[in-house]
Amino acid sequence: MNLANVPVTEVKGVGEESAKQLAALGVTSIAHLLAYFPFRYEDYERKSVTEARHDARVTMEGVIQDTPSIRYYGRKKNRLTFRMLTEDVLISVTLFNRAFLKSKLTIGSAVTVTGKWDQHRLALTASELQLGLSQRDEEMSSVYYGAGKLTSKVLHKWMVNALTQFGEHIVEPLPFTLREKYRLIDKRKTIELLHVPESPEAVRQARRRYVYEEFLLFQLKMHVAKARQRQAEEGASLTIVPTATDKFLHSLSFTLTEGQQQALKDVFADLRAPYRMNRLLQGDVGSGKTVVAAACMFAVANTGNQSALMVPTEILAEQHSASLQTWFAPFGLEVVLLVGSLTAKRRRAALAKIESGEAAIVVGTHALIQETVSFHSLRFVVIDEQHRFGVAQRRLLREKGVHADMLFMTATPIPRTLAITAFGDMDVSVLAELPAGRKPIDTYWLQPDLLPRVLGFMEKALRQGEQAYVICPLIEESEQLDVQNAMDLHTQLVQHFAPNFEVGLMHGRLAAFEKEEVMDAFVKNEVQILVSTTVVEVGVNVPNATVMVIYDADRFGLSQLHQLRGRVGRGEAKSTCVLLAAPKTEVGKERMRMMTETNDGFELAEKDLAIRGPGDFFGAKQSGLPDFKLADVTHDYRTLEVARQDAAEIVSTGALYEDEAYKELLNLLTEEGVFTETKLD
Repeated sequence: MNLANVPVTEVKGVGEESAKQLAALGVTSIAHLLAYFPFRYEDYERKSVTEARHDARVTMEGVIQDTPSIRYYGRKKNRLTFRMLTEDVLISVTLFNRAFLKSKLTIGSAVTVTGKWDQHRLALTASELQLGLSQRDEEMSSVYYGAGKLTSKVLHKWMVNALTQFGEHIVEPLPFTLREKYRLIDKRKTIELLHVPESPEAVRQARRRYVYEEFLLFQLKMHVAKARQRQAEEGASLTIVPTATDKFLHSLSFTLTEGQQQALKDVFADLRAPYRMNRLLQGDVGSGKTVVAAACMFAVANTGNQSALMVPTEILAEQHSASLQTWFAPFGLEVVLLVGSLTAKRRRAALAKIESGEAAIVVGTHALIQETVSFHSLRFVVIDEQHRFGVAQRRLLREKGVHADMLFMTATPIPRTLAITAFGDMDVSVLAELPAGRKPIDTYWLQPDLLPRVLGFMEKALRQGEQAYVICPLIEESEQLDVQNAMDLHTQLVQHFAPNFEVGLMHGRLAAFEKEEVMDAFVKNEVQILVSTTVVEVGVNVPNATVMVIYDADRFGLSQLHQLRGRVGRGEAKSTCVLLAAPKTEVGKERMRMMTETNDGFELAEKDLAIRGPGDFFGAKQSGLPDFKLADVTHDYRTLEVARQDAAEIVSTGALYEDEAYKELLNLLTEEGVFTETKLD
């Protein structure tokens, strides 16, 4: 019996009306119902004073020692307090808005109370009270999210009924070898313990088993998808020799970091493989991703093929083009720039060189994917700041080539756990360290009332010929949020710094050409101070900018703050980032402290993930992350790593399709549409 096909109305007590209410919760079958887990558990195991942990929810039994007192405050609010003797220790018990209990709580009566324990004051703030000693059969109870008439109690009753009626039909998808290897309980017992808990440890073991299964299924999907993609997308290997970039690398004024060298090896292995490359290169701001991409382009050019680099803005394209021309000119490799603002004459010349193959490397914006662009032999495509381009745009550029390999680059440090899940169908290379000579940025957290001192510091830097960014969250004044806005701030700074320094303004409502004009003026130092919203979070290289001031910094996430900070510190001079913030929450204060303690983007990303959770890490819940029932990529990252390794082995060895022990896992994947057939060709 496949429980996914059995309607929930088959459960005793669930009628048609109840089924409609369950459907609103996404529950339509027995399988759905059994996978609707409690969001927490109430622990009613009786604790002694010595066993109870501070601030924990506990249940204690005792005898009332005095007449309860009541104190009234506010409108219809009261606090009832009495003392209770429990195992020779006198503790204080408080209940809010339970004045009606006073007449029932008599000296010498036994009571059972549940609530939050204060170890320091020997006090219990009770949420539940039962006259007499506890009569509960169970020491733990499940608490579900309900809706309307679907209370937690009703849902739990249906869970018990479903387990009684259909428990024997719960299929075990994990082979015995995996369960034995990790000491996992079987699937039926797992589901039973999650709904009818026996103890905290039993719940922990049940959750551990379920989390592993969720991660394993997801990783199997990822590895199967990757294998299918390699089959479907015909590739062709390039003859890349390990020494293909030696001349280029020796011409540089610096040596590659270990991370850059490993990334090169990764890409070269992909280029030599008979399938299309699909690799994500992630590295902190200034970690040297562009040099890695350039070395790969150089190697591809030596095979007689072309490479293309697509970036989100014209200014960035011009900067990359200039850098590559400087690097490649000594080797006779021509770099062509293709952007929308080219004159008709320059554009015709560029298109001709691209089509003839005279251009070994082409750098451009969205202009690269226009129909009029025809490559001679495009084999390697690099997408910089890949999140700024849609899937269709990336595909159009890939299709300009013949079996073109793809390298995606991002300056947003992504925790490994998220990289494994959100980019599970990609191979990932990481540049964890910064190149030698890169100066750390001094970061300070100041209260907003110290703004005059900050402006004085900025002016000193400006008089030395340096430049400054000033970032704020909003474009215009908002009645809902008391935060600095870009337009007002621009006006204030113009008044403060005129006529000695020019102040520019940039925000998301400007047209693309207006943003380009503002940034171009800043790059050329025609504007010394740039007031902006977060549109400069990822952008151009302005080595002369040494000061970054971020207003209302507590409104931003850690990764975003780090990206903004990375706009400075790109030249020879010492750079500074000032966070102006008066956070009202402990989380906000912790963010500010962490920013001042480290310049490591990956360390901050891990902490940001822990604070915000995986769904919000990429912003606005648009991460593409799977909707796990129990698994949490933040806290269960070790299990995720193990499941990833297991999935890779199961798929690569063919065990998923050939070993009878994996039959039920294969069936699950087939039911979810992962396969259109049972085996990879």
